[in-house]
Amino acid sequence: MDDYLRRIGATRPERADLEGLRHLMERHLLSVPFENLGYHLGEEIFMDERVLQKIVRDHRGGGCFEVNPALSFLLTSLGYEVDILPGWVHRPGGVLGPFLGHLALRVKADGEEWLVDVGFGRNSRFPLNLASREVQHDPHGDYQLHDVSDGVIDVHLAGKPLYRVADRPVTIDDFAPALWWYRTSPDSSFLQGLFCSMRTPDGLITLKGNRQVSMVAGEERSKFALDGGPETLEAYKKYFGITLDRLPDEPAGGVTAGVRTD
Repeated sequence: MDDYLRRIGATRPERADLEGLRHLMERHLLSVPFENLGYHLGEEIFMDERVLQKIVRDHRGGGCFEVNPALSFLLTSLGYEVDILPGWVHRPGGVLGPFLGHLALRVKADGEEWLVDVGFGRNSRFPLNLASREVQHDPHGDYQLHDVSDGVIDVHLAGKPLYRVADRPVTIDDFAPALWWYRTSPDSSFLQGLFCSMRTPDGLITLKGNRQVSMVAGEERSKFALDGGPETLEAYKKYFGITLDRLPDEPAGGVTAGVRTD
């Protein structure tokens, strides 16, 4: 737990309250990348406590099946009551698949339940109140929860749906079929695109493929190219704190837009 707190530059909360939860979620988003490098490095993807080696010791990030469970282990060790919630991602053609395509957390603090998600490219910086249907203002935009059916909620950003979550707890093992699909299907966005993205205090930095870095800082946007070699390895280290001994393989055809990270 102490190593995890040092990894994200967080102070241990005095109690398991909302203030502490907000601090931990923010520090996590500003320290742990949303990335799928392991899918293109031939690495195993773990959802159980083995993921802590990757996040804490190896200074890496991951997708929702990795970073959200990792955070859940930290929060539980600090005394928070945490549940794993199943989700489905909204795509242009509708909600993705019948399987559980997204993993989020429900955390209880100060007598209320909060949606905590550090594993989606456009997630909020702070917890969202699961009971509220009003617009919830956040540094990353205006979020709002909409009821779809009994216990099923759509998460919207600026009026557009991001993903759907069911307010009923499941276990990590329930996501095994979805992880297999993401690891093997040609339709998997994690195989179609290679990305590494992390929030900054005033924006976002993203490395797509091995050859392009894009930065958002307030209203300013910039892009610059990399050599796809030593320069790219240095960029992973400089911007994300990730040290690699080789570059991940780029998807066939150079497709890098499989997952939106803006």
